[in-house]
Amino acid sequence: MNQVQGLAEYIGWSGYREGLGLPEKVTEEYRMLAQGEYNRNYLFLHPVTGKKLVLRVNFGSQMHLEDQIGYEYKALELLTGSGRTPKPFYVDGTKERIPYGIMVMEYLPGHGLDYERELHYAADCLADIHSVPIADDHSLLVPENPLKAILEECEAMFLKYESSDLGDGEKKKKIRRMLKKGWERVDSLESPVYRCCINTELNSTNFLINGEQEGNYLIDWEKPLYGDPAQDLGHFLAPTTTFWKTDVILEKDRMEDFLDVYLEKVGGRFDTKGLKERTMTYIPVTCLRGITWCAMAWVEYQQPGKEIFNESTARKLEAYLSHEFLDKMAKIVD
Repeated sequence: MNQVQGLAEYIGWSGYREGLGLPEKVTEEYRMLAQGEYNRNYLFLHPVTGKKLVLRVNFGSQMHLEDQIGYEYKALELLTGSGRTPKPFYVDGTKERIPYGIMVMEYLPGHGLDYERELHYAADCLADIHSVPIADDHSLLVPENPLKAILEECEAMFLKYESSDLGDGEKKKKIRRMLKKGWERVDSLESPVYRCCINTELNSTNFLINGEQEGNYLIDWEKPLYGDPAQDLGHFLAPTTTFWKTDVILEKDRMEDFLDVYLEKVGGRFDTKGLKERTMTYIPVTCLRGITWCAMAWVEYQQPGKEIFNESTARKLEAYLSHEFLDKMAKIVD
């Protein structure tokens, strides 16, 4: 717990303990579970209920939100009916007692998705999540033009690399050429016929797979939107996503097979007209998002004193910004 300044004091605070129905005295043990670029997660056992819970500490916001953890908490509340996401139990985005956002949610078991053997589980999971009806008074952000929103995000992220003396000049030119191609697609989609809560960050490790009988889940909801399910599917299938935690890049026929299974699992619960075609439109723009995020993160990883540093991420950033990988992505964007 001493890895996060003030966290030991926070879990002893009466507001936290009463909010979760914990005994006055701290007896539960918190141990590191996992961490990403903006969050650190601790696993603990509730001493009264015996349930495994996750304490999530938020250090920043990709969406530039003041209350990032509150936004994530509300999204999880919306999705409780899916049976595919962790139930949230506690949130504190005030940063009054600790300079970070705090959330406690249900612990879900499972291993990361195996693209070779378990794509159908991911299709089933996403179909259930995307089928959850969202009331009009939801709190999710709604991009007016999703492709434009992604490309604007790409520009903001790439600016950190393009304006940095640390960035490679030839790589800057390659990425800039790809972005130009991306902007040519900006108005290529009509308004979707159906919108739902989409995750937008469907890496293999965000899935928790247990097999046919035990249930399969999707975690890590720090960047949800109210949008077209095709945006999620495009992100899931994009090579910049599949290659992130593995060495897998899906061939087009496997993408088609996945979409067929997904449509079967949706089973008419919402209008899927044109969904395949829209998914394929999202893939190249998603590749741009992956590349520009890596460019931004690479610059951040060169800075001393970065709050969260992942060795595996550092290695992947180098791989994504290699000339060989950039040239592969350029062919997809073209």
